[in-house]
Amino acid sequence: MNQVCDLSKGKCKPCEGGVPPLTDDEAAQLLATLPGWQREGTVISKTYKFKNYYETMAFVNATAWISHREDHHPDLAVGWGQCTVSYTTHAIGGLSENDFICAAKIDALLSL
Repeated sequence: MNQVCDLSKGKCKPCEGGVPPLTDDEAAQLLATLPGWQREGTVISKTYKFKNYYETMAFVNATAWISHREDHHPDLAVGWGQCTVSYTTHAIGGLSENDFICAAKIDALLSL
């Protein structure tokens, strides 16, 4: 995917292993396009803050919908007024473009 493309308009590709994870440089370039996302090893994550539990759960449900549509599922840590979303591609033991596409789609939820 061209780095100047809007990742949120991308579509996840099925990944069942057999392809290498992104290099550190590739991951860093994609991460630079996602404000607030952090990388720790083979995982990218971001914590979203909300005014109340209802908004948090609405975000969780919208995230679940995106995950279902893209067939790429994050780990979610949900608490009162916050949700941490973490992506990695388990099948390849590292980060794939799918992780960054989904992260961008999650960010786009808050601009609706």
